[in-house]
Amino acid sequence: MHEVAIIGAGPCGLAAALAAHRAGLDYVVVEQGSIAHSITRYPVFMTFFSTADRLEIGGIPLISQSPRPSRTEALTYYRRIAENFGLRVRQWEKVVGAERLPEGFRLRTQHRDGRPDQVEARNLVVATGYFDSPNLLGVPGEDDPNLCSHHYTEPGPYYGLRVVVVGGGNSAVEAALDLYRHGARPVLVHRGPDLSEKVKPWIVPEIRARLADGSIPAHFNTVVRKIEPGAVTLQRDETVWQEPCDFVFALTGYRPDHSLIRSLGVAIDPETGVPQHNPETMETNVPGLFLAGVVAAGYDANKIFIENGREHGERIVRCLLARRQ
Repeated sequence: MHEVAIIGAGPCGLAAALAAHRAGLDYVVVEQGSIAHSITRYPVFMTFFSTADRLEIGGIPLISQSPRPSRTEALTYYRRIAENFGLRVRQWEKVVGAERLPEGFRLRTQHRDGRPDQVEARNLVVATGYFDSPNLLGVPGEDDPNLCSHHYTEPGPYYGLRVVVVGGGNSAVEAALDLYRHGARPVLVHRGPDLSEKVKPWIVPEIRARLADGSIPAHFNTVVRKIEPGAVTLQRDETVWQEPCDFVFALTGYRPDHSLIRSLGVAIDPETGVPQHNPETMETNVPGLFLAGVVAAGYDANKIFIENGREHGERIVRCLLARRQ
């Protein structure tokens, strides 16, 4: 039985692993994909909103060619930390269930090839992020991967195609611009009256220009009602129409998946979705079960980013060390 098991090898999970490693704790990280797998789902040429120093973990400098690191620089940074410190990460092993033991927890896992396995630990840190839990539109056709995706990575496959991008935040705006620059024909659809106020300020002039000249048509105060081959059904007030479309990117944000921690007895606030926990230690109402990163944010995932979630690992390890005394 390990002293601590960490679910998730994203930046916040790695920060917790690094803190445990430096403290000499017996730990293991279980990651359903590769190290920093969530960042691989970012657009290929994306740059972070944050500066390099706000993305660093464990005081290790992140070297970037510009003040805001690129996706590639961040991936390289987090993977090199795991490599250089020899962090114990079990990649491509998905947690499929968990149970409480008299003195800890047992995780039921499944390897990429289907082999079942398990991990036992006295303490558990859940750092699962949110990219596997998109905010769904709840419309027919959304679950067809040939018609729709909730993740945008690159424009190449969509050259010359009519692509509807749903959303008005950073992800949607950046995807629409990237598609336009690379020869696709994007259309922006957003349920709000205008773009989000949180759109990165350095891309606002370009998207405003594209909207003004009509090179990226936009439908505001509009919702998607149906996705089908060749078209999407849109509605604004009482008006319903079909928009020609070859593919849809529903970039409407994400929310943490609380199913695992709920199954272990963690109380979730029904209004905010925030799991009950002590912000000083990140321990939940279940003794020995801790949260790291956006999983602690509830339904407002914008409250916790890498910048403040990276601190959670240090708080958790301090708590665990204090209990040793």
